[in-house]
Amino acid sequence: MAMSDPIADMLTRIRNAGKAKFKSVDIPGSRMKTEVAKVLKSEGYIRDYKFVSDAKQGILRVYLKYSPDQRHTIYGIQRISKPSRRVYVKGNMIPPVLNGLGIAILSTSKGIMTDKAARRENIGGELLCHVW
Repeated sequence: MAMSDPIADMLTRIRNAGKAKFKSVDIPGSRMKTEVAKVLKSEGYIRDYKFVSDAKQGILRVYLKYSPDQRHTIYGIQRISKPSRRVYVKGNMIPPVLNGLGIAILSTSKGIMTDKAARRENIGGELLCHVW
């Protein structure tokens, strides 16, 4: 069966694995998912990620991060732009997530980046998700 929203599937797998206290989660790989994982790692929401090649499309293995009292570092993760309703924002109109406590991940003409980086460069794009 064809998947209609692979980014939402990735976010749901990370959310569910965090609730189940898994050390890592395997996701069908793609370049866009790898870039989203790169942003999550640079912002400190996941420990690491690795792309594992296989006979098909590859696997993106995401290593989750927990606090010392075993609480997942991602309290919430929400898909904003969907295949049925795309959400685009201008560089100067990007709304903050939880008054700056969370991040928004955007797909811009210069690649996948956080809302802070997009505001700094005054670049808009498709608002993929919010993470807090």
